[in-house]
Amino acid sequence: MRSSTILNCTLADFSNNNGNIFYDSLKGFTARYPFVEESHQQDFYSVLFIDSCAGILEVDHHKIHFNCPKVVIIQPNCISKINLPPQTNGQMISFTETFFSLRYNNNALNDFSFFEKDCQPYMSLSTFQNEHLQTFFELFAYEYNAVLKDKNKVLRSYLNILLVQLERVYNPSSTVKTHNTKNDKVKEFEKLVELHFRENKLPSFYAEKLHVSTNYLNKICKGEVRKTAGDIIRKQITIEAQRLLHYTNLTINQIAHDLGFENVSYFITFFKKQTLVTPEQFRKKESC
Repeated sequence: MRSSTILNCTLADFSNNNGNIFYDSLKGFTARYPFVEESHQQDFYSVLFIDSCAGILEVDHHKIHFNCPKVVIIQPNCISKINLPPQTNGQMISFTETFFSLRYNNNALNDFSFFEKDCQPYMSLSTFQNEHLQTFFELFAYEYNAVLKDKNKVLRSYLNILLVQLERVYNPSSTVKTHNTKNDKVKEFEKLVELHFRENKLPSFYAEKLHVSTNYLNKICKGEVRKTAGDIIRKQITIEAQRLLHYTNLTINQIAHDLGFENVSYFITFFKKQTLVTPEQFRKKESC
């Protein structure tokens, strides 16, 4: 059932002990945190390791069924719904970018393919991969629940190792991403777009924020992600429009206003150009 609002969650909604890192078993998870069964948007990363389950988990427009062991990735700003039966076998680790970046720099999370925008938010596991990853989750769980010196330092190290292991599953190729100033600038641009796309839809606004010319911003976007700066802005608007259409009962006019469109007909034209369907057609299709 859709609602007119989407709940915003922080890690404080799960634990008062540490606002930047959280671990819990998925057995009885929705009974402890019933709000996750409703559409909610979070400002942190979550990695769910699900060994066996008969439930459904939604991340944006992806509906994930569990016919085999899976790892599910929920990124900040994604909208999700977690409906898992009480007997679910699995674990969840959630963390903020700040927690990870205290040891690894702010761009380190960009190394992982499954944190890229619009990536598939889950990976299926073979029997070997399932058993292998279980070891790392158990190490993390022990450290999280223990009272030991330098606990957070160890948790950051375990988290990094776990993410590297997941990258090997998600993207088995041996290609190693290389950092460069152009790539870092594009990532900075993408983060700014997430913050300001409702009010500012022109590349020139972001170029000024980044202290570069609009032409240069377009050039590095084309070189690094094969999209123009305008393409990236339009993609962000489209993603948010799809979230609101799927998870809320807001009218098309209300959604257009929320996204900063002065004219609903312009929003409808924009959305159809990006997705090849009207907002109403998209909503009906997602309801099937």
